[in-house]
Amino acid sequence: MQVTEQICQALMKGRAPEVVQLVQKALDEGVAPATVLNQGLLQGMGIIGEKFKKNEVYVPEVLIAARAMKAGMEVLKPKLVAAGVQPLATVVIGTVKGDLHDIGKNLVGMMLEGAGFRVVDGGIDVPPEKFVALAKENGAKVIGVSALLTTTMTNMKMVVNAVKEAGLSAKVMVGGAPVTQAFCSEIGADGYAADAASAADLARKLVA
Repeated sequence: MQVTEQICQALMKGRAPEVVQLVQKALDEGVAPATVLNQGLLQGMGIIGEKFKKNEVYVPEVLIAARAMKAGMEVLKPKLVAAGVQPLATVVIGTVKGDLHDIGKNLVGMMLEGAGFRVVDGGIDVPPEKFVALAKENGAKVIGVSALLTTTMTNMKMVVNAVKEAGLSAKVMVGGAPVTQAFCSEIGADGYAADAASAADLARKLVA
């Protein structure tokens, strides 16, 4: 089995120390950092994402796989930077103003990183102007807005409006338990994702 395949398998099982060792081994053997990233770490997270969509794995498995990916990235990041490998794009994520839920948002962040994006997490209870400021500062191409309460969903529209008023070209995607495609269309957002793995796919489409 090739070392990138071993990385992929270890990541899917959530074995962080093993992933770290294998990433280092791959680099020592002269495997290109981008190959380690794409065929090892991102490949593994991609498979976990697909399984998550089909309910073949659940949140705990995603979390431990994401932790293993993070551990591998610690070793890989300096090499990627040195090799000039760029992330797909930057995505700003946050839970909308008035809402303090973050599990869904955090999962989306992990899936986005697993898809090769740079993620800037604004946290919870994020006002529209903070989404705009973070997007400007970081040159974000996508803004991901999450809500779990029906009462805070209306604040998503304020984010969409603030982004338009600021003249940003960033696309706004929305998600969360009460959010629907119909609501997304109604408020003028650029896309809706039903779950974390779909959010990563959507972000890819929005930056394509």
